[in-house]
Amino acid sequence: MTTPEGGFRATVLTLYPEMFPGPLGISLAGKALQDGAWSLETVQIRDFATDKHRMVDDTPAGGGAGMVMKPDVLARAVDHVADSRPKLFMSPRGKPLSQARVRELSSGPGAIVLCGRFEGVDERLIEARGFEEISIGDYILSGGETAAIVVLDAIVRLLPGVMGNVLSGETESFETGLLEHPHYTKPQEWEGRRIPDVLLSGNHGAIDKWRRAEAERLTRERRPDLWEVHKTPQEK
Repeated sequence: MTTPEGGFRATVLTLYPEMFPGPLGISLAGKALQDGAWSLETVQIRDFATDKHRMVDDTPAGGGAGMVMKPDVLARAVDHVADSRPKLFMSPRGKPLSQARVRELSSGPGAIVLCGRFEGVDERLIEARGFEEISIGDYILSGGETAAIVVLDAIVRLLPGVMGNVLSGETESFETGLLEHPHYTKPQEWEGRRIPDVLLSGNHGAIDKWRRAEAERLTRERRPDLWEVHKTPQEK
């Protein structure tokens, strides 16, 4: 599928192309993919191995457990698709993904995403091809494919026209440096729990003030690291 000129193009380098589009093929991302708001292609890394066994990994230099993905095979795969788009490598040692970085990527031409497997990727490949290492959290996955899906989903929903209500994106967690305020809907009372009266008051100024206060409270309680960055010099 092609995108309009200037549209977001995602290329995923993987040993398991059958994992895509996966969740990216449904809901907002899937509709945007079908409508041509962005494009997704997968590249089978193993296709760039040259030996008869199509080996993509070898034992780690210096010894140790597991296998390491080979730089020569990966380089051929990368060079096959490389252009001016950012190159992202999904890695638990990478810089934590932030909403700010997601927004930057969504305003660009796309991304080339490398999904590692086994013990990791030869460091020389990362350095030589200028990959930006990105982490989606302090835990280990079986491979980079799941992380790549997370990153692409976060990006695609910010593309023009993907979200029906642009304002919904502007008030979400992390967009303002705070966690999002609580949400409620009908019925007004459920299992003895009522919607806060202020939300039923029709006073939009009071509602905005309440939502801001709740966002700050939740951030202080649940993410003191974010609150430390957000709070005013007087509060610090």
